[in-house]
Order: sequence, then structure tokens, then C-alpha cells
Amino acid sequence: MRPVYIAGVGIHKFGRFDDKPYTQMGLEAATMALADAKMPWSDVQLAYCARMYLPATSGVKILGQLGRTGISIVDIEAACASGGAALVQACMAIASGAKDTALVLGVEKMPRGFMDPRQLYEDWQIKTGLSQNPIPWAIRARRHMHEHGTTAEQIAKISVKNHRNSVHNPNAMYQKEFSLEQVLNSPLVNDPINLFSICAPNEGAAAVVLCSGDVAAKYTDAPIEVAGCAHKVALYTHFSVPLYTVSARVENPHVTQLTCGEVYEAAGIGPEDIDVLEVQDTDAFCELEAYEHIGLCPIGEGGRLIDDGTVAIGGSKPVNTSGGLISKGEPVGASHLGQIHEIVSQLRGTAGARQVEGAKVGLAHVIGAGGNCAVTVLKR
Repeated sequence: MRPVYIAGVGIHKFGRFDDKPYTQMGLEAATMALADAKMPWSDVQLAYCARMYLPATSGVKILGQLGRTGISIVDIEAACASGGAALVQACMAIASGAKDTALVLGVEKMPRGFMDPRQLYEDWQIKTGLSQNPIPWAIRARRHMHEHGTTAEQIAKISVKNHRNSVHNPNAMYQKEFSLEQVLNSPLVNDPINLFSICAPNEGAAAVVLCSGDVAAKYTDAPIEVAGCAHKVALYTHFSVPLYTVSARVENPHVTQLTCGEVYEAAGIGPEDIDVLEVQDTDAFCELEAYEHIGLCPIGEGGRLIDDGTVAIGGSKPVNTSGGLISKGEPVGASHLGQIHEIVSQLRGTAGARQVEGAKVGLAHVIGAGGNCAVTVLKR
């Protein structure tokens, strides 16, 4: 299998853009990525479009504006991991030698408020009252607090950190700091999750241009290697419905652990080698749990990492330097590719006030409905 490299990235700010169609947002992100790669659209041999709420053949409608070149353009959906699933497919095509170049686009225009559970679940599951985020996360948070002594303050500190980072990210929906007291005193959404500790569904787009190693030099003098990229679905139990075993004590590897294990092996690294991370923070507890499942600390010790500054910019394992989903919002089709944009910026040394000094290895992680999880490791 051949190595795969990122030649260019592009992003459309995440937020609400009522007067702008998804076709325009996607086109802007794709055009930016191509310009960053110095690659003409005519050189792209394959394209994928990650989306969840958009119409069929959205990728063709967006990328066809660049010209109908006869290539395969395929839409992919895997809940919050849609962008990661699309990235995996493009990487496999290049690594296998089937294609030399590919563009992966993620784009979304989501309805306001909580996601409509009818898109994901059956009526009987909805009627249990457990199909809305963040109820399952709150249940897991409360169990974690009971078993490991994690506190509401530690969870809220993650939100404080991410909002602090967002001030320096022009692509974030919210760019404002909040104190610990403001987070803890914000309206309670689902105990122990407060309003300022949860992300908003929104709109946005991001794109990545990939190429094989033997052609990377043609397009860029600073390629970023996709050292590992995987998508998996959870085994027996998971945080979201169908909640057949919501109270069961079934022990099995978490899907993040499984996915990270595959990516670490492919990249030839361990969690100790990662310099900067972007992880799923649908709410602040999701991020804390990710610390443990990614392997930054043992299970039950995630709260320690936020208390001692390990996961802050300047700490040994900075997490969500972009501000995370809590600050950026979550347009699900674009979510993972937005993370890739941040990690590429960090590895290139172009992240400005968010820059992690000397970053050489970065990890991006998403997880969502149905147990869909994607993890990508990038190296420079």
C-alpha cells in the first residue's frame, strides 16, 4: 500500500448562513482546498462528499459547478463520522494504486435545535425518551462521576478551555471566552450538562485534497502524511439508542479504543507520540471520555488532565485547539474534515495564537449515532 498525503485543505466558516445554499458553501471549501494544493480540478481523479441532512447527489451538485470531468463523485453518510468515512474511502483508493488524486468534501446545512430522532431511530426507541442528545451522554457522565469521582467542575472546565481557544479561530461559530462560573450557571440542558458545555448543530463545509506520495511533490512542497485513517462501528453496547442494554454491565472495548488501535498500528505510534488532538465534544463530557478511550490516561482519570493543564494549549497533549465543536458547532458532514483542517494548520505551523509549538503528529476523532467512529492520524 502506498503512502497518502494531504496536499491542500479548505474550510467555510461554521455557523448559520440562512441566505447561502449548501452548494455555495461546499464550492467555496473545495475551491480553497484546490488552491491550497495548487491543483486544478481537472487533475482530481475521484471525489467523495460527506453529508447527512442534504439531498441525494449533493456532491455532484456542488462539485459539478467546477466542471463535469467524468470522474466518480459519491455521497457518503455515517452520522457524525461521515467525513471520516469518506476520507477512509479516498485514502484506500490512493493507497491501493487505483487513483493518484482525490478530493474529499464535507458539507451540511442542519435544522435548528436538537437533531430529529426520526432520522435515526424507530418510534418505539423515541418513545423511551432516550433518543435525544445529550441524554445518553448525561447518563454516561453521571455513571463516570459515580464510579470515578469526576466532578461537574471538571466537565465545565473543558468548556472553559475550548471557548478560550475559540477566540483565536476565525472559523468558529462562537469566539467568546466564558468563566467557570458562567458555564456552571448557564441553563441546565441535561444534568450535569449545561448549555455552554454543549455544541450546536449548524452549517459549514470543509475539504481535503489527497494524493499519492510519488505525485505529491508536483503539487506541494509541504505534504502532510495521512499516517492512519479508520472508520468502525461499535460492538455490542453504545452510548446512543437502540438502548437495549442502557443499564447493563457489559464489558467490551469502546469503539474509540478499537478505532484508535487500528490507526496506531498503521501509523506506528502510540498515544504518547501525539502532539495535538481534535476530538468529539458534542458536549464537554464527550471530550473527557475521549481522553481515556484514545489512551491519554487510564479509564477514570480524564478529569485529572483538565485539572493539571495537560490538555490546554501549552500542556503536553493539547486538545481541541480550534475550540472544538462546543465553539465551532457541528455541521455533521463537515465535522471531521474541519478537524483535519485544524490539525494540518498545526502541523504546518500556521495556527497563529492557537499554535502548538513543534507539533509533528496530530490526531482527529469523531463519534456519533449508531456507534460510528472515525480516527485519523497525520504526520509532517
